Amino acid sequence: MQITWLGHGTFQLRLSLGQTILIDPWTEGNPAYPQGHQIAGVDTMCITHGHFDHIHDAVPLAKRFAPEVIAIYETCHWLESKGVEKTRPMNKGGSQKAGDVTITMTHAVHSCGILDDGHIIYGGEAAGYVLHFSDGRTAYFSGDTNVFSDMQLIEQMYRPELVFLPIGDLFTMSPKEAALACRMLRPKRVIPMHFGTFPPLTGTPAALRELIGGSGTDVWELRPGEPVDW
Repeated sequence: MQITWLGHGTFQLRLSLGQTILIDPWTEGNPAYPQGHQIAGVDTMCITHGHFDHIHDAVPLAKRFAPEVIAIYETCHWLESKGVEKTRPMNKGGSQKAGDVTITMTHAVHSCGILDDGHIIYGGEAAGYVLHFSDGRTAYFSGDTNVFSDMQLIEQMYRPELVFLPIGDLFTMSPKEAALACRMLRPKRVIPMHFGTFPPLTGTPAALRELIGGSGTDVWELRPGEPVDW
């Protein structure tokens, strides 16, 4: 699998059999989006919540590439009202198969208002995803969240080898909370996200690395636009 961080909380996953998954698409106006990167196609889109920095480009990309779009029920309803046709609504605890990956929706501790024509409307609740791949590996994409004790249940039920966690502080957890999340989730690797995009997002991978030293979890610091293999 090839993983490309597209800045902030946006990721592109290309599976070995060709499926492309785009998570929390924010490209236009994203100061951390890699210049020159072109999204050539999307088969599956996963949206964790309705804040602009996670859903901003969902509608235009969905209309351009016609992917299956997975989100919580209320967010899918809003997307449908904007002309997105192939939505796959779900809710926390549920699972569904999309291409070669089975996706389970998990809890997240965050808000989920959608900015629509100058007003914030209800978008359901923020969520995360556990991704079950055909080779038996499992990854957990937390979305925007604080640490919460049920991460222990995610570890017990799904055993994620790779986790994606926000560390920026202010709007999500900081490295301190993310370090505790790593101790509960016990992954082999953690990819930090949602940091450094704006000055108030002060958390750093170095701070997380220091806080989880000796835990057995490797901090995998990616650079926007540079794909890595997992």
